[in-house]
Amino acid sequence: MRSSNPVFSRRGFSRDNGHAGFNAAPQAGGPAVGTNPYATNPYAPQQGAPLGGPQAPARTDVMTIDDVVTRTGMTLGTVVLTAVLSWVLLPVDSANLGKSYGIAIGAALVAMVLSLIQSFKRKPTPALILAYAAFEGVFLGVISSAVSTYIAQGVVIQAVMGTMAVFAGVLFAYKMRWIRVTRRFYGFVMAAAMGFVLLMVANLLFSVFGGGDGLGFRSGGLGIIFGIVGIVLGACFLALDFKQVEDGVAYGAPREESWLAAFGLTLTLVWIYLEMLRLLSILQGND
Repeated sequence: MRSSNPVFSRRGFSRDNGHAGFNAAPQAGGPAVGTNPYATNPYAPQQGAPLGGPQAPARTDVMTIDDVVTRTGMTLGTVVLTAVLSWVLLPVDSANLGKSYGIAIGAALVAMVLSLIQSFKRKPTPALILAYAAFEGVFLGVISSAVSTYIAQGVVIQAVMGTMAVFAGVLFAYKMRWIRVTRRFYGFVMAAAMGFVLLMVANLLFSVFGGGDGLGFRSGGLGIIFGIVGIVLGACFLALDFKQVEDGVAYGAPREESWLAAFGLTLTLVWIYLEMLRLLSILQGND
């Protein structure tokens, strides 16, 4: 089974018969035989070692929660820094509107290409991940400035607070085991995500060739419904990401994998922020 996150879909932290999986949480004695993808890692948790026998080497190069937090902070910090700089240096006004939008679209395309390259690489490349974060920040900064200037002033702060609330809420629910990532949960999320993306693509095509708002999924009542669905899907992606990080720490994944965890969490948080920004813009625009 593969995670919905494109980073983890290629290289999951836990696997069963060669596929990234959402197995039950490892027991205190260590993960079950055959489920640890890092069994050949000398620092990975060992199972069944005889008492008094040779001890495994000290675990000095494995992923920890602190590693994930640090790398995620660096990645998100890069996004925030470049977003603020682009907001200040690329004002979205009548004199610079075309230039700012052009830079934003270019940055979004570059960020998308960089994210795809990293998603298909066998190992994380910190410079590539941080470069993605920088270009993503430029796109978010210009789009946020445009929404705040022309649609709803103050909505950006609300979207940021809403994204933080979703993150904190999902993390708390996951730690309390109110959210249990199972195969059924994964299948439901993936089916919903595929349907959501297909509808958004269809709406985009109708808007390009037919004009207006296409099928109406980006405004009005339907826009509100799909905005809520998008945020809920983002919350589900977060739960999948948390499960993958939890498995990576438990199975003794190499420390470099923390960059993949940071990359995946950043992708998910950007998704949630954009959906939150769109939903709040529609709600305030209807006032």
